[in-house]
Amino acid sequence: MIQNTVNLRSYDAKLCDLSGKSILVTGGTGSFGRSFVAAVIKRFQPEKLIIFSRDELKQFEMAREFSDKDYPVLRYFIGDVRDADRLEMAMRGVDYVVHAAALKQVPAAEYNPFECIRTNVHGAENVVRAAIRSGVKRVIGLSTDKAANPINLYGASKLASDKIFVAANALAGRNGTRFAVVRYGNVIGSRGSVVQVYQHLIDRGIDTLPLTDARMTRFLITLQQGVNVVLSSFAMMEGGEVFVPKIPSIKIIDLAEAMSPNAKVEVIGVRPGEKLHEVMISEDDSRITLQLDDRYVIEPLFNFWSRTAYEERGATRVTEGFRYASDTNDEWLNVEQIRSLLASCGRGYA
Repeated sequence: MIQNTVNLRSYDAKLCDLSGKSILVTGGTGSFGRSFVAAVIKRFQPEKLIIFSRDELKQFEMAREFSDKDYPVLRYFIGDVRDADRLEMAMRGVDYVVHAAALKQVPAAEYNPFECIRTNVHGAENVVRAAIRSGVKRVIGLSTDKAANPINLYGASKLASDKIFVAANALAGRNGTRFAVVRYGNVIGSRGSVVQVYQHLIDRGIDTLPLTDARMTRFLITLQQGVNVVLSSFAMMEGGEVFVPKIPSIKIIDLAEAMSPNAKVEVIGVRPGEKLHEVMISEDDSRITLQLDDRYVIEPLFNFWSRTAYEERGATRVTEGFRYASDTNDEWLNVEQIRSLLASCGRGYA
């Protein structure tokens, strides 16, 4: 049963202290990367923070926002995750890596499968190899709800990426680089998100908003929450986990009403590779899933894995057959709560 209640968690009970550390973010000029960089330089005193991305214009624009004079710890490194040698060069002396680079538009991935695989799958392999060879301490890869029970190429490529990151812990050895994954849903204000699409139409004065299906639901998280999940997961990771934050669900039709109460809604049909509802933990994974107050933890299937550290934090096992999906979630945002959340994020939804 849908409940119009929500606990807007901050996920910042214990954040990894990055002061004095060298950090690299792939896809660092993207929505997450910019928010992550802003959070790190505000909260910590890192030795070096490297923005690794392939678009020189976005790096130029980001450097104007975060000037060398005010933020001398920032470094801008042109490169593509498809280029293993360039990645390895960029990771020299790096302690922590956040892998946020990806091709993530579902229709684009369906029509450009080779490009999607090269970036999302081969790129993940390159990040793993470069991190191990460079002696990086900890790496977190950003995943997506579409990686669980995928029906589109983007989701399948991110599932492959997740598996690569989990298996990388065995490749690195007991005392080598530790890898983990953070998986969450739609991010408010990220490039290409439904929130951004709707806002663009509203700004142009268009009074009809497209909706693929009136039944469609999604998980929703803010950029700042996403950053905090990563920072806190760095602090607690043992290596091989998939962290899934507990976040609310929304009906997309409610989002349209929250953003433009007087707009008409035009049902346009489901796009190629699109789901009505998203799953972040499947029934099959329930047997290896723990839960904490603010997140679930999917355990790796390693002989050397021990859940002792999580049991000491109060983690408990979910019931077998548990499924974490946007349509059966027990936390929901209604229209007013969605509107309030968007307002709290600011006009840029940062």
